[in-house]
Amino acid sequence: MDLKEKLISDYRLHESKLNGFARGKIYNIKLDAERYFELLGFPNRKQEDWRFTNVNPIITNNYNYDLGAQPQISEEDLQNFLVPGLKANTIVFINGIYSDKHSKIITEKGKAYIGTIKDTQKSNKELIEKYFAGNADYKTDGFTALNTAYMNDGVFIHVSKNTEIKEPVLILNITDSSKGEIMYHPRVLLVAGESSKVSLIEIYESDGENFSFSNAVTEIYSENNSEVHYYKIQNECDKSYHVGTTQVRQERDSRFNSLTVSWGGSVIRNNLNASLQNKGADTIMKGLFIASGNQQIDNHTLVDHASPYCHSNELYKGIMDENSNGVFNGKIMVRKDAQKTNAYQMNKNIILSKSALVNSKPQLEIFADDVKCSHGATTGQLDNEQLFYLKARGIGEKEGKKLLLYAFANEILEDIPIDDLKVYLEKKLSEKLEKK
Repeated sequence: MDLKEKLISDYRLHESKLNGFARGKIYNIKLDAERYFELLGFPNRKQEDWRFTNVNPIITNNYNYDLGAQPQISEEDLQNFLVPGLKANTIVFINGIYSDKHSKIITEKGKAYIGTIKDTQKSNKELIEKYFAGNADYKTDGFTALNTAYMNDGVFIHVSKNTEIKEPVLILNITDSSKGEIMYHPRVLLVAGESSKVSLIEIYESDGENFSFSNAVTEIYSENNSEVHYYKIQNECDKSYHVGTTQVRQERDSRFNSLTVSWGGSVIRNNLNASLQNKGADTIMKGLFIASGNQQIDNHTLVDHASPYCHSNELYKGIMDENSNGVFNGKIMVRKDAQKTNAYQMNKNIILSKSALVNSKPQLEIFADDVKCSHGATTGQLDNEQLFYLKARGIGEKEGKKLLLYAFANEILEDIPIDDLKVYLEKKLSEKLEKK
């Protein structure tokens, strides 16, 4: 029995445990998503959006998803995964199970609601049902359908109108595969009310010698004149697989700034899609991916300009070493009525070995005639003249190489407005480059 058949079979057996919700709208959505997963299954390389990434390593393992298990983590181990010095609302999940012991909300209740999806179903059912699965389309993507059907819990964030949340929301997803192969399905739903401001940080970490698979979905609603800063840091171990889909809906004059950092794991797929639904919406997407060994890191982005007078700016950078495989597939779509669109997209990559590979595919689909759009991609090696210049001034080859790579990558990190997060990522970047 393959993984798809096993999941479908076990869904029937574990339905009540998997849902954990009173029968209602979300319950029915989950049942519908299970039917679509049965129809869609897992993607393969014959599909255009997946032709550069092989998902077979992900779906050939015998995962355990016993939702009754209660994995433990020590406070000392937890500190190794957190951002040092960062004052934040912290929500911790271990193998997809909420850890009340390690979580702490510090923002005043009147400014925002921050809690688990299970708890929200009890306290504010109508609000969460209004938004859940309204943006992430499980009818067209097998992994999204799987997440929607199998989601046991997650995080719901609702920021009140005219409110700035100064403390970011940090969601820490920890995978502990020390006792077996683990699969779980993180879910986040963020609603930023009109003229509000909030920062959301998602960190994925793992520990253990067995294979693990995190299949995540994040939905973000950015209402009129709101501002959302979104950070996704994927730092799992060599036997970890990750597929993450982030769907963003932007209303009039809203601003969405994102940073995606991937430098851990075996096979990683990040889908980031923003739909600019009303005039004046602004989107900035930045990404950094660093791979070595046999890692595969695949970044797919879509900026859908569905309304006029909107702006988007996108920059992704990759560093590939050894036998790694990197993918950037970014699409800007400008619809017929989206006049006065201003959109820019760029992907830059550095190859450090003869066997490393990058597939870059920037795309424009433009159906309006009064727009400014451009895209580009570059892939190459380190500049030997720059290395020679550093050597001539007493800097060794290894250190010179690190300096050039750091300068290349740090362009993605240098504008982070959260100081503690910026320092944390710059330190991690230096550690990664020490091994190059």
